[in-house]
Amino acid sequence: MVNSLNAKALFLDRDGVINVDAGYVSKAEEVEFIVGIFDLVRTAVSFGYRVIIVTNQSGIGRGYFTETEFYELMEWMRRKFSAEGCSLDGIYFCPFHPIDGVDEYQQDSMMRKPQPGMVLQAISDFSLDPGACVLVGDRPSDIEAGRAADVGHLFLLSAITSIVGAADFYVVRNLQAISDFIQELER
Repeated sequence: MVNSLNAKALFLDRDGVINVDAGYVSKAEEVEFIVGIFDLVRTAVSFGYRVIIVTNQSGIGRGYFTETEFYELMEWMRRKFSAEGCSLDGIYFCPFHPIDGVDEYQQDSMMRKPQPGMVLQAISDFSLDPGACVLVGDRPSDIEAGRAADVGHLFLLSAITSIVGAADFYVVRNLQAISDFIQELER
């Protein structure tokens, strides 16, 4: 049973939030971490948040890399986060694509954002209170998935200043703004 201190999570998209989205990143040497990601995760963990990655990975479904290569990269990322004094509690991914997927990977899936399947599965697996959770994405589909899962605090990370947040999400230019938000929220 998860205790109430761990009933909240920081959900992170991978490409564009944790690492620079260089297009179908599948190897450690392709990873460039986004400035502030380790500080954000340390802040969240210090306030009792689980840290959970929710990421569409259609590069698998398109045949650009394998699930094994994805798992190897994610294990490397876990070690990097650990070396930075922070942890990743869960990694959820969707390899499917309804149009460009190959063979069994060509399908619609409730796990593929903007559908909320990955977030809902993590909420169930970790007994989370969705209203107490924070989700950070770099695409509207991330926000839509969080909204559909009733995540309480939604952030769109974007360098484009012309994007305007709606009543239920914030647009931020950097991860420090989210660290600041969590610190203020938890005071």
